[in-house]
Amino acid sequence: MGVSRPNDLTTLVHLAGFLTGVALYAMLGVMILRTRAVRSGSGRAAGADRIPLATAALGLVWNSGALVIYSVRDLALGAASPWFVALAFGSLGFLPAVVVHSAAQSLRQFRGTRLLVSTAYALSLAAAILQFRAAALSELLPYRPALLALTTGYALLIAVLAVVSRGEPGWRRALSGVALAAFAVMALHLSQHVEGADSWIMELVGHHASLPLALVILYQDYRFALVDLFLKRVLTLVALVALAIVLYVEVAARHVLPFAVHDFTDPRATAGLIALWLLTALAYPWLRRGVYRFVDRLVLRRVDYTRLKADLAARLTTLETTDAILDETARLLTPALSADRITWSAIVPDEEAPAALVLQTSEGRQSARVRIAASEAPSYELEIGPLTGGRRLLSDDFAMLESVALMVARRIDGVRVTQERIERSLRENEILQLATESELRALRAQLNPHFLFNTLTTIGYLMQEAPSRALETLYRLTGLLRAVLRRSDGEFTTLGDEMEIVRSYLSIEAARLEERLAITLDVSDELESLPVPPLVLQPIVENAIKHGIAPRRTGGSVIVTARLEPRDEDMAQLHLTVVDTGVGVDDAQLARRRSTGIGLTNIERRLDRYYHGKASLVLRSAVGLGTTVEIALPVPSPARASLAGASA
Repeated sequence: MGVSRPNDLTTLVHLAGFLTGVALYAMLGVMILRTRAVRSGSGRAAGADRIPLATAALGLVWNSGALVIYSVRDLALGAASPWFVALAFGSLGFLPAVVVHSAAQSLRQFRGTRLLVSTAYALSLAAAILQFRAAALSELLPYRPALLALTTGYALLIAVLAVVSRGEPGWRRALSGVALAAFAVMALHLSQHVEGADSWIMELVGHHASLPLALVILYQDYRFALVDLFLKRVLTLVALVALAIVLYVEVAARHVLPFAVHDFTDPRATAGLIALWLLTALAYPWLRRGVYRFVDRLVLRRVDYTRLKADLAARLTTLETTDAILDETARLLTPALSADRITWSAIVPDEEAPAALVLQTSEGRQSARVRIAASEAPSYELEIGPLTGGRRLLSDDFAMLESVALMVARRIDGVRVTQERIERSLRENEILQLATESELRALRAQLNPHFLFNTLTTIGYLMQEAPSRALETLYRLTGLLRAVLRRSDGEFTTLGDEMEIVRSYLSIEAARLEERLAITLDVSDELESLPVPPLVLQPIVENAIKHGIAPRRTGGSVIVTARLEPRDEDMAQLHLTVVDTGVGVDDAQLARRRSTGIGLTNIERRLDRYYHGKASLVLRSAVGLGTTVEIALPVPSPARASLAGASA
């Protein structure tokens, strides 16, 4: 069985090393089987897991067999069966072959992979046959020629693999795996040739050289499982042993054992030891929590679920659609759970469905479905998994997912309510706008005939009193009507366009009234670009002449002014004033005219629709003194800015 140095330290290291190897390769096998079950359940091919599973099985057989072989030897219990020893070392010999096979699958561009794999299996098979032959002939095991053949053969294979695979995708990982597997055999072979005081150290290195291979495979493919299931427990045990050693050295050896030296039955020694045992037992939960927190935060870099939920809540408040909410939720949860993917879909709520929001879908807790139970259909479902790195869903994961499901469902409900309110408001505004536009069109249609009839009356008078000027006046009327009918179709016109209509109308009336009508227009050029409703001045000027100037024998004057008064930084008021020095009326007659007349009533209603109560029309009149009409219109800041630019 080779050079050995049985002592307490060697035995302890053998037991710890081989037990660790059994645990690691068993964990590798379990992770592969779980991954295979998930892939089979999802319809994905599981054949690719056979080679890694063979690696786990061979490593498990070697470490289990070596545990028995060297425990029996070191504890002086006899010797293990030669056939059992041959089986253990034969399994170790096949370990690099299956790793070469796995590496060759990732190097598909190399045409000689089949020959390389065949050579590796033939080499391992030959070494295994030599081991069993040595067992049959009762020769010393492990059989050194078999180990020499493996060492030499795999050294050459590694050199060939390094040359042919260099530069291909994943070649470094493939080469390192084969090198580690071959190292397990080479180290065992080299340890058989070291003699002397340090031979037992080399023997331990050789016997446990397969551990790095398991650690590398687990870390590369199942990092989460390695750290979460293995490292946490190992570190907890190490911390507990360290605490026990510190308590023994610093407390027991100095303050408790001296009492036992003088009198073993001294109650102080017994009480001290029991107190230290209890302290160690009570410290275990604290050590466990500390180690788990250290591994989660620093090694695994596990997400803080409290912060994750706060970040998700903050993100959801900025999203306004259901699709965006679900997409963002899946995006944040995917790295937090180490999931391969998270997708969502709409579902029809089922009254017979379980009340739980998180539905586990695999025995290994590597996937789950999360229901987003909205208050109204449709509801939604998150499909999580499979999880990568050998991770499983634990209780804190389920609690986090339930909180997220409730949070997302409430946000979706809120978005739906907001969207319904917006849609209802838009519909109401659209209906109101249509009604307002219909009413404005009706008002303008009512005003145009009124203006036309009054103007035709004037033309008729001119044709009787001044036939020579009738044709010229008719041309003016044609242009005036064209301007009125064209500009009254829009919602707003400019004060300049409105004044053009007023001037045209006054020129017609001046032809009729001659010296009985005096006209004064006080409107600066800077104000003519301001927006005003169409036909807001002409009806008032028309009323001033018809009801004020024309009935008076001596006539009178009509004064039209415009001025702009600032109100605040965002708004000003445009004041349009029409003053006539006609006959005037008393308050009762003024009220009656306002209630029955078309012109002023029409203007008031249009101002209310255009400005929603922010515009005003004030009418003052006195018998024998005339009438004053003042309109105040709000002017927004953009109009003021353009006015300031024009004046500059």
